Amino acid sequence: MNATREHLGLTPLDPALIYSYVGNGAPVLVKKALGEDTPQPVLDDALAFFLRYYRAHALEHTRFYPGVRESLERLSCEGHTLSVLTNKPVRISRDIISALKVGSLFHQIYGGDSFAAKKPDAIGVTTLLSETHTPAGDALLVGDSGVDVQTARNGGVRCCGVSWGFQPEAFKQWPPDTIIHRPEELVAMLATYKS
Repeated sequence: MNATREHLGLTPLDPALIYSYVGNGAPVLVKKALGEDTPQPVLDDALAFFLRYYRAHALEHTRFYPGVRESLERLSCEGHTLSVLTNKPVRISRDIISALKVGSLFHQIYGGDSFAAKKPDAIGVTTLLSETHTPAGDALLVGDSGVDVQTARNGGVRCCGVSWGFQPEAFKQWPPDTIIHRPEELVAMLATYKS
């Protein structure tokens, strides 16, 4: 985001402040980082620049947390249907998943521009449930923010929060059904659920 501000001749923001703006999609992030009074043409230019920049640099600091890759592989081998539902743009999300070499583990990858509305709207959850013929009671949304918990609630599915993720402090306001502290805990927990 600071590269976008620099592009517009603005001073950088504290990264902690920028992180607090993340979670509701790129247009919301850009608007918050530039200010609510920013004219729409400037926001449009900034969003276009941000998306180009992010796509070119998305993998520079993207790594799996310890144990995540192994847990995803195990869950897939055990027959669980895995999908990605993010507010990041879908093209960038698919590029990241592909570069991390785990694309074959996922039934579907949906991004913030895959539907008419982003998380916490339920459309992504309900679409995935429909596509996979999965009853809501058999699904679990795993996430790292309050937006993820709200999305699960809106979609009528359970939510598992991860303590190592992006905004676990939001779980104080939006408590998930359960919280795990290591990816391996998810494998053990899902052993009791239908895939």
